[in-house]
Amino acid sequence: MSFLDKLCAPDDLPARVAALPQPVVFTNGVFDILHRGHVSYLAQARALGGSLVLGLNSDQSARQLGKGPDRPLNAEADRACVLAALESVSLVVLFDEKTPVELLKRVRPQLYVKGGDYDIESLEETKWVRSWGGDARALSFVDGYSTTSLVRRIRG
Repeated sequence: MSFLDKLCAPDDLPARVAALPQPVVFTNGVFDILHRGHVSYLAQARALGGSLVLGLNSDQSARQLGKGPDRPLNAEADRACVLAALESVSLVVLFDEKTPVELLKRVRPQLYVKGGDYDIESLEETKWVRSWGGDARALSFVDGYSTTSLVRRIRG
């Protein structure tokens, strides 16, 4: 299977998720400049289930997060391909909204995970996943790695 086969259109999600090894873990993010913190986090997330579905903020969605007018630096198609090439990632699906709630409702994962820099209990996504009997948890944050700090360093 080519890593490009891991790219999934939102309309294809139900069938693609049904074919994945269970339980399904779901996470989301921009993943603009992939770094060690990202890959460590994704490997941890994948280890919690049979497969990992990654909701990727589209360029439009990422701009809604207020990280700057020039972000994301890498276009959504490029970010999706890099993430799909990772062994830990089972499927990559783009979303245009500010949060992945609508995508979560389609995937209905058994587990939703975010990095430790998020308060998992305050996220709307947590409420939805628990409404169908799933769970949500924050994974350890890997200090010293962030795309924002990398961009600052590059710009001097």
